[in-house]
Amino acid sequence: MDAFIIGITGKIGGLLAQELLSRRDTVRGLVRRDAQRAELTAEGVNATVGDLADMSVEELAEAFGNADAVVFSAGSNGGSVETTKAIDGDGVTKAIEAARRAGVDCFALVSVLPESWRERDLGSEVEYYFAVKKEADIALSRSDLNWLILRPSLLVDDPGTGNVSLGPAEFHGQVSRADVADTLAELLHEPRIGQQILELNAGSIPIRDAVKANVRRR
Repeated sequence: MDAFIIGITGKIGGLLAQELLSRRDTVRGLVRRDAQRAELTAEGVNATVGDLADMSVEELAEAFGNADAVVFSAGSNGGSVETTKAIDGDGVTKAIEAARRAGVDCFALVSVLPESWRERDLGSEVEYYFAVKKEADIALSRSDLNWLILRPSLLVDDPGTGNVSLGPAEFHGQVSRADVADTLAELLHEPRIGQQILELNAGSIPIRDAVKANVRRR
C-alpha cells in the first residue's frame, strides 16, 4: 500500500507511519518544514513540504499522486477558532476534493467521539472544535469516496495493549494512541471495510479480530 498521511508529524500519524512501514508499505506525508522532511526521509518516509491551510486543492492532489489511501489525522485539538476551521474543517473538505481529483478512492479520517468530555464545561473554542469535527464527518460520509471515519475515545500516551473495543457505537473511556494507530493500520489493510463510521475504546478483543468483526456481511 502507498499511504499518504496528513498529520504525519502528530502522535497518531507518526505511530501509524511506523506501523505501516513495519508492514513494508510505502508511506508519504505532508509536513510544514524542511527539517521535518529531512527527519522523515531518514526514517524511510517521503514527505511533501506545505501548509494545509494555504495549499490549493490542485497542489494537494499533486502531493497525493498515485496514493492508494489518504489518512487525515491532523487536528487543532480544540485550539483557536481560526485554526480549527482551517485544519479540522476546511482542511478536510479540501483533502476530500483533492483525493477525488487525484483518483484516490480510500480516505480515512481520525475524528472524535461526540460524547468526549461532555461532563465538562469545555468553553466556546472546544465546543466549536466538536461542531467542526462533526461537520467534517458529515462531509466525508456524503462523498463518493470509499471512506472510513474512526472515532477514538479519550487519547492517552500509555503503551498499546493490542486489544480494543471497536464498533459502530462504543462507550467513551480512553484508548492509547498506539492502539489507535495499530487499529487504523489494520483497517486500511482490510478491503472489506468501507463507508463506515467506527468508534474505538480500550477493550479486550485483539485488534485484528476486532476489525474482522466489523466487516459487513453481504
